[in-house]
Amino acid sequence: MSPKADAYKVVTDRIIEALEAGTVPWHKPWRSVRGELPTSLQTGRAYRGINVWILSLTAQARGFTSPYWVTFKQAKERGGSVRKGEKGTQVVLWKPVKKTGEDENGEAEDRSYLLLRYFTVFNLDQCDGIEIESDSEPLPEIDPIERAEEIVAGYKTCPEIKHNGNQAYYSPGLDFVMMPQRGQFETGELYYGTLLHELTHSTGHKDRLNRDTLISPAPFGSEDYSKEELIAEMGSAFLLGECGIEPNIDHSAAYIAHWLKALRDDRKLLVNAAAKAQKAADLVLGIEPVKKGEPAK
Repeated sequence: MSPKADAYKVVTDRIIEALEAGTVPWHKPWRSVRGELPTSLQTGRAYRGINVWILSLTAQARGFTSPYWVTFKQAKERGGSVRKGEKGTQVVLWKPVKKTGEDENGEAEDRSYLLLRYFTVFNLDQCDGIEIESDSEPLPEIDPIERAEEIVAGYKTCPEIKHNGNQAYYSPGLDFVMMPQRGQFETGELYYGTLLHELTHSTGHKDRLNRDTLISPAPFGSEDYSKEELIAEMGSAFLLGECGIEPNIDHSAAYIAHWLKALRDDRKLLVNAAAKAQKAADLVLGIEPVKKGEPAK
């Protein structure tokens, strides 16, 4: 077994050990900034109800980074414009309405009901010429870790990495990684751990490793979804080891167990996931896969 493969086995064994010892609460390793929820630029208030899901899912699917949304008219009133060809998103508003009618005795009475109305809004990323003032505190500087930066820069087919908002995810359809800003993270190590987790996801793209757990539609919390999360967390742990950063095994185990409660004792699953995670890490590192019959380097 090569030293690199042996190092991967150590990480895998430690994750298994942590899983069997119990889990710790998982926490988001970055702090939120203003505009975590989709927000009306006109009122400054966050959307509520079903609109939160509509706008959040639209932003994630289309790669929008701004939390702010405006109507076509509002954009124009602010001296800006919606770019030609941009597609809006419909949100709903229940507007209270009062109407005077007659009761069963013919007496006048006020009646109240809710009228459902639709509005089309556009994300600020779809607009030009609209400036907003930020009252957020400046984010602290996070010093880059040289080896981690080298690994990211050396990922030959690395997707676009966007920094904004309060989410971290990889979009297989649009092939980009969304990250919070560096200063939102508690430490540089947590920033790179999150980034490398998402880059491990990206290795499964159809034009890279074509990993079935990523390219096949998998409902949130499903078995395939859980397997892909396991691969991404283990892959990021391997890459952190390459950076000389001690992987947070307790954090990884808690994250993995959150999705794999029913499968946590399946040793075969963990071994298979570790093998796929190693392939993912090797792709990021630019290591050529070993061909059958050739000794491991």
